[in-house]
Amino acid sequence: MCISTDEFYGLRIRVCLRCVKVKSEATLETVQEIAVYLHRFHNLDLFKQGWYQIKITVRWEDSENVCFGIPASIVQYEGLVSPACSWVFRIMCISTDEFYGLRIRVCLRCVKVKSEATLETVQEIAVYLHRFHNLDLFKQGWYQIKITVRWEDSENVCFGIPASIVQYEVPPDLDPSSIYGVWRIDDTDNSFSTQSFRIKYARQDVHLDLMIVFNLRRNNLVDLATTAVILKFELIYAPMTEHGVELDLPLDASSAAIHEFRIPPKALVGLHSYCPVHFDALHAVLVDVSVHASILKVASHSFASKLPSNSANTEVIADQSSDTSNKVSLTDCCVADQGSAVLVKVLSASRDILLEELQKIGRAINEALDFSEFVSIVSNMKQENQLANEVIGQGKPHNGRKGGNEDLDFQDVEKFCSLSQNELMDCFHSLGDQLSYLWKTFLKFHRDNKTKIMGVLHETWIRERKTEWSIWMLYSKVEMPHQYTNSKGDETSQRTAKRAVSLWKLPDDPIQIAATRAELHRKSIEQMRINNRSIQDMQIFGDPLRTPIVIVEHVLNVPRRFPSENSLLRHIGHIDSDGFPLSLNYDSIAKKFAQPSNDRVLKIVVFVHGFQACLGHHLDLRLVRNQWLLIDPKVEFLMSEANEDKTFGDFREMGNRLAKEVILFLKIKMDKASRFGSLADIRLSFVGHSIGNLIIRSALADSIMEPFLSHLHTYVSVSGPHLGYLYSSNSLFNSGLWFLKKLKGTQCIHQLTFTDDPDIQNTFLYKLCQQKTLEHFRNIILLSSPQDGYVPYHSARIESCQAASRDTSKKSKLFMEMLNACMDQIRANSTLHRVFMRCDVNFDPSTQGKNLDSIIGRAAHIEFLDSDIFAKFIMWSFPDLFR
Repeated sequence: MCISTDEFYGLRIRVCLRCVKVKSEATLETVQEIAVYLHRFHNLDLFKQGWYQIKITVRWEDSENVCFGIPASIVQYEGLVSPACSWVFRIMCISTDEFYGLRIRVCLRCVKVKSEATLETVQEIAVYLHRFHNLDLFKQGWYQIKITVRWEDSENVCFGIPASIVQYEVPPDLDPSSIYGVWRIDDTDNSFSTQSFRIKYARQDVHLDLMIVFNLRRNNLVDLATTAVILKFELIYAPMTEHGVELDLPLDASSAAIHEFRIPPKALVGLHSYCPVHFDALHAVLVDVSVHASILKVASHSFASKLPSNSANTEVIADQSSDTSNKVSLTDCCVADQGSAVLVKVLSASRDILLEELQKIGRAINEALDFSEFVSIVSNMKQENQLANEVIGQGKPHNGRKGGNEDLDFQDVEKFCSLSQNELMDCFHSLGDQLSYLWKTFLKFHRDNKTKIMGVLHETWIRERKTEWSIWMLYSKVEMPHQYTNSKGDETSQRTAKRAVSLWKLPDDPIQIAATRAELHRKSIEQMRINNRSIQDMQIFGDPLRTPIVIVEHVLNVPRRFPSENSLLRHIGHIDSDGFPLSLNYDSIAKKFAQPSNDRVLKIVVFVHGFQACLGHHLDLRLVRNQWLLIDPKVEFLMSEANEDKTFGDFREMGNRLAKEVILFLKIKMDKASRFGSLADIRLSFVGHSIGNLIIRSALADSIMEPFLSHLHTYVSVSGPHLGYLYSSNSLFNSGLWFLKKLKGTQCIHQLTFTDDPDIQNTFLYKLCQQKTLEHFRNIILLSSPQDGYVPYHSARIESCQAASRDTSKKSKLFMEMLNACMDQIRANSTLHRVFMRCDVNFDPSTQGKNLDSIIGRAAHIEFLDSDIFAKFIMWSFPDLFR
């Protein structure tokens, strides 16, 4: 399962053969060995100049049972060297096609170049495939992962070559019937493909335990400072048949889904990162991957530039321009010295980063690393070259993560330019030897501690999400008003809340202000140059201007004040960067509600869909569910089906059906959990879309849910009309509601528009706001969008609106009563700290186009269900709220 090429003047092939335990029987077997020795190629009378190659095939003569010989050993006796020039050989293709043997096709590319000492490096990209986890694949069948590595430069496509493939171990619980074929390397693009594995059920795990190391040559077309690497993962699918895999459809014929990542130039100098691969919304999986990058020394000889090619066997022509460029003498080569100095500087930074990361990972997993041999290598540097030793240092890591990363601005290249060419060569070879040792040490260390290292990198990835994705997120902090009033209320109420009204005066148009703020931030992103030391998900970073902008508003839940406390904003100066009081952060929340390690906590999340005319399917919120499962794999979820195709009726009936469905699900899970010991606690969370939020609140108001109210944990409202459509400003949508009310059996539309009773105080929604449906949740997150015309902006955010604040009628008074009743439930008391956030999601309008859906505001309403990037931003920035 492992083939490695490590030399340019020969081949060293390490082969790990896969063993299968079978019944031992006495048999007599022989093998026919055919040894073919190629001594010389002599041109007698070829008509054409060009590149030639010899291909050898061995097979039995029997035509009915074609059986080819397998190259079991390939030996290059000696390198081909002439006095005037050197021949450089390169492995372009390695292919495995058998379970119990290897068939290796080797195409040796040779380029005749002028022999001259140069400094050359190779980019190593190590990709470790740990596990394939099925989150939400729609089809059973055979799946396969294909990996391609290439330079980002589109004009000169150059693919990475799999130089080493190591199967760490065969999982002990592996079902032989669930694996088909072997891993392969494609000749065309040097891509690597795993074995095919069968997926039969949801949340199925397939352990891969594969390390693939790709080599990318750095030639004069590759700029160290600006050229990135594209890492491409493809999901290959073939359906299952009665006989297993569909052999008529090659597994590499088409890709079911693609997920690409970009490794920026700074990260190529040194990178050790967790890299989750999810593919797309229709193929939701989790492939646990870690990516490791470093720069290594190749050799002290020249290479011609690699030209674009569509195949490994494409004709290669030597770069004739090298004859001119190499004529520059070493004494007057200012440009050449600059390039060599930059290269040595990059190697120095790469060494420091690799050494620092090795030590950091070793400390994190409590495994000591032996660097005695590395110290010996450093001490054996030429002592007579004190200047070189001083310039490149002794391999001491930098303090902090940035380490050698800051060196990539090339500001300190002058000290390297002060060295002679021989001193630069000494530095290059010394750093190259150190890097080679450290890289091999890391690969061996990773193999011995793969699971621990994956865990450390995963935890680091989680901690860095908020910072990494902060480009598209804006944060603000406000204090919850004690009471909303209209601006023209009675004189008594104005005197009572005079200061509060002045501080919480509504802007002229909150919707327009929110949209403008997001658009201005989107324009500022256009001016950014993103080049950090983190691997970049191209679904997010591919086109930064099309990524949703999320504005997070932390509402501080301070207790009610006494009249003597005259500062509404006195808590603002005592909050942390996340918008919480300094005495309350996520760590303190986790400690406050954390259960002892030996207690079992049953965590259940209920997802409730919206109106059936918009979609109204129980799987509408599956993208949010998938993100929740990634944050907490142990959570149990219920995709509510009780009201599917029944959302035209009375909200009370829909709430009762949901309550019964939730209680039945709870009892099943509680009975199952009790078989494994006592149950310490239950955490019941809800996620609703559109009117599904009113169905949730109606269910919580039902008396049969009362025993479970104390176990409510997190509530996520996705564009929910909590205050109805009393002040809806979308005339087109209002016309649609008027038409629906003319139809029979549309009771919920009457309830949403407060026409189910002549007296607003007797309407369903007014009474629902008076019931305590929100006060038991520890975390409340309200998602809204100013582009959503289906749900009034203020209604989704549970706040006042301009029309209501200026209205002096009874309708406005009753609206304020509803709003204040809801806010009183959300407002924290002195014994419970509640997290309350409003999150505005601003989608890229260009993706929605100009159609009826975008005009009436339906496009953004449905975008909440079709996109999961906004959910990633919010949920991974505050993961403790979803655990």
